[in-house]
Amino acid sequence: MSLFLFLILVAVVLGIIGVAAHSLFYLLVIGVVVLVVDLVYAAMRFRRGGRKHRIAR
Repeated sequence: MSLFLFLILVAVVLGIIGVAAHSLFYLLVIGVVVLVVDLVYAAMRFRRGGRKHRIAR
């Protein structure tokens, strides 16, 4: 979960820098790509993550 949140933070920071500095538009593109990859990773992890948990008694 911390990796997911860290990558979201990185994507937001890259997006803000890419928008603020007009000559660094490629950082905005990289931020969007990181965000999409992170969301796909989270979807794959959360979809199959329910089978690993043991029930504590």
